[in-house]
Amino acid sequence: MTRRRILSTAAVLAVAGLLTACAGNGPGATAQGAGNGQNVRVYLADDTNIQELWQNTLIPAFTAANPGIGVDVQFDLHGANKTQTIAKLAAAEQQGKDPGIDLVEGGATEDAGPAGLLLDPAGLVSGLAGIDPKIVAAAGPGSVPYRASSVLLAYDSTKVQDPPRTLDDLLAWIKAHPGQFTYNSPKTGGSGQAFVTTVLDKFVPPDVREQMTTGYHKELEDNWQEGWRTLAALNQYVFQHGVYPNGNNGTLDLLASGQVSIIPVWSDQFLSGQQHGTIPPTVKALQISDPPLTGGATAVGIVKGTDRQDNTVKLVDFLLEPAQQQAIAQKIGGYPVISLDKLSADVQTAFGDAHPDQLRPTYFTDHKNDLNNLWDQLVPGH
Repeated sequence: MTRRRILSTAAVLAVAGLLTACAGNGPGATAQGAGNGQNVRVYLADDTNIQELWQNTLIPAFTAANPGIGVDVQFDLHGANKTQTIAKLAAAEQQGKDPGIDLVEGGATEDAGPAGLLLDPAGLVSGLAGIDPKIVAAAGPGSVPYRASSVLLAYDSTKVQDPPRTLDDLLAWIKAHPGQFTYNSPKTGGSGQAFVTTVLDKFVPPDVREQMTTGYHKELEDNWQEGWRTLAALNQYVFQHGVYPNGNNGTLDLLASGQVSIIPVWSDQFLSGQQHGTIPPTVKALQISDPPLTGGATAVGIVKGTDRQDNTVKLVDFLLEPAQQQAIAQKIGGYPVISLDKLSADVQTAFGDAHPDQLRPTYFTDHKNDLNNLWDQLVPGH
């Protein structure tokens, strides 16, 4: 199967199960089996489709397999209350009190890990052995990746019959088709950040890049200089001579309306958009190579101080079992984090050419922050 067909095949899998948004937008909006002292208390700081994935699929399967253990959900739409929640966890840790949360997910994991609020999952979570160590390391301290996605190249097939398939081909295509490509500013969305990262990576030695994905080494950012020059030189060829939309949706809107022909896009966002009709069926997606666009894993983390550690570990290991990994692929188009050969033939076919088990991680969080700020200084208007 060609890379051009990856997402169309995956969309077939997602049609029956892709989840729609639901009500509820604050912590504690929903709970399943609330009040049981054995229940695992999960804090979700994410979108409503992830809330539904947990409530309609993952939690019912877990409680059926583990009688007597429920899951209480605190849902925080887009992490609106994430800062306060992390502060409460930190206070509980300092005071030796019950944190009130046993497992955090998504952006909360990214914040809680570096703050020293999560248990080290090594030796606790047996399912870690089935995940690429590089993906685990890139997820950050205390993190257990359980789903992933990558950035792909989306293109209007009515205008682009032979899309670029390597980074060099893409850079050449952008210059040959002025105004027909754009990406969002990296500070406002991961798809634009992935494009910037991939251009920078073209000039970064592999051993240096590995150090920059697993830790913070500011002096190594000198290796970005040629990449910044390359990105600045693209300004005149980008949509309207250097217009960079805000957010992943900003670039998708330009593509869907026909104002540009090629953009970077998140794989799961592309699937969702086609399912809901916001992305026309004439828009296709593929992964480039040499190097491919980056991706990322979403992780959960076990909170220090929990008195429900055993049950929380059970839930985390459950998420990494083939059945749940397959459900994530089918329900939201998320990449599995375990080896594809443990999943069904349909999932292997749909995601095989995307190589989700060999996800190319992005930079360590501090490097990503530096990248965002340096892009603002070095690229627009230069």
